[in-house]
Amino acid sequence: MSSMESNPTARWGTTLGLAALAPIAWGSGYYVTETYLPPDRPLFGAMVRALPFGLLLLAFRPRLPTGVWWWRALLLGTLNIGAFFVLIFVAAYRLPGGTAATLTATAPIMIMLVAWGLVRERPRVASLAGAAVGAVGVALLVLRADFAVDPVGVAASFGAVAMSSLGFVLVKRWQPPVDLLTFTAWQLVAGGLVLLPVALLVEGAPPPLDAPAVGGFLYLGLVGTILAYVVWFRGLRRLPAAAVSLVGLLNPVSGTLIGIALAGEAFGATQALGMLLVLGGIVAGQPAVTGRLRLPARVSGPTRETALSRS
Repeated sequence: MSSMESNPTARWGTTLGLAALAPIAWGSGYYVTETYLPPDRPLFGAMVRALPFGLLLLAFRPRLPTGVWWWRALLLGTLNIGAFFVLIFVAAYRLPGGTAATLTATAPIMIMLVAWGLVRERPRVASLAGAAVGAVGVALLVLRADFAVDPVGVAASFGAVAMSSLGFVLVKRWQPPVDLLTFTAWQLVAGGLVLLPVALLVEGAPPPLDAPAVGGFLYLGLVGTILAYVVWFRGLRRLPAAAVSLVGLLNPVSGTLIGIALAGEAFGATQALGMLLVLGGIVAGQPAVTGRLRLPARVSGPTRETALSRS
């Protein structure tokens, strides 16, 4: 047995590190979308990210759902992709970007609470506090002078958070009879099919695509969708919801750093403080971290790793 396989801390860190690639990739999508994709077509862009790449993934894993998995795949695809993107579109249309991002930064708290109710993962106080600190950090990082509150936009933001939180926790609860790639493909296809008629009704016929747009969609589809959702769902299946949901706060951090590096966006003391709070909240709220801090007083020797693996 390798040291990685015999070390719960190493397994935890590897799984969490891979899961963190998802919000980092999603954060990079802001720059790619604004720079390379057709303007004012967010629903079309979301549909292209989901449906064609879900079908591509399904071509490599050619297995259709059976029995209850037809409606489960449709429900998960709607919650995690279809309805989520529609509500995010409404929030982005009604609210300044910084306001919408701040509201959706409450997602870790919502995911922990839903996981408590559905899969009996009771969140620790430290995890909830870390999520709250991280949300404050996101506000400092992205809020600007154009802060505004629109009731419909606020409702859409919280609706998107609620939909995806429920969908993510159901991914933990339901054990599909297929591998994770096939399971992800089912959700992408279902979510894309939900988005397709909405995009056509709201935005009309698909726009013409030039080479940069095609390249942007390839990046978003392969990295920001297939890779991101696979490692995210893998993390949710293997780790506590608190651990994975907290690294979701890396999304605005990634978007901010890429904006600074590639788009020349401003970065000052307020943004630096916000980034520190986000990163600090992510680390301080990890169950593995809080578990290790409490272990010396309670356990010693080989039982320490056993307790960590169950935290």
